[in-house]
Amino acid sequence: MPNTARDSIAEFLIANIPKRIVLSIEEALIVGAQRAYAAARGMDKGHLANALGQDRHFHMNEGFHRALAANCANPTPLKGNSLVTGTAGSITLGRLNTSIGVWNRGRSSVMRRELCEQNKHIAQFLQGDLFRVGTAPTACTIFFVACFARGPGCVLESPESIHVAVPEMEMKEWLFREPLSMFLARYDHGTQVQADRVTPKLKAAVQQRDKMLGSGDE
Repeated sequence: MPNTARDSIAEFLIANIPKRIVLSIEEALIVGAQRAYAAARGMDKGHLANALGQDRHFHMNEGFHRALAANCANPTPLKGNSLVTGTAGSITLGRLNTSIGVWNRGRSSVMRRELCEQNKHIAQFLQGDLFRVGTAPTACTIFFVACFARGPGCVLESPESIHVAVPEMEMKEWLFREPLSMFLARYDHGTQVQADRVTPKLKAAVQQRDKMLGSGDE
């Protein structure tokens, strides 16, 4: 995607989402993942992937909910497997977990697809219709996507990276996707930031390698 389009979407997001909310969500997702790992650790390897995936859902949902509530972002109630969403300005905030390199997990959720119907205006935005009367986007749905490594020898307790991502209305592709570190830099340096060719890792200095097999996705 051309930088001008990326920067235009980023500008729209930053105008609606205070930096403190993004920082709170980042911390909440990391802590939630770590709590999930602690809860699942010790499970038989035959159950580990499912247990860890389920624990991530509950612990990261709770952390996400707390971060939204602390920043007056109107979180939806915690309830079983239901999605938790919030609002910042005219933007709906959601989250999802996936494995590194797998970006189509969100489509399996009917509710996520319904949330993304309002993103049709972002598609017009990218097609150059932004300056036509009535076509500027007034709302959209974004996701904080936590990407986890999986398989023997992987570090499972924290996401390898977290991205801010805007899907198109059917969630078949992503109109905007950026590592959280790059997105946060836009608040301090304007919406135009240099492209980062390196995928950031939240625990790059971690040397200990987990012996447990697999990890679940949500």
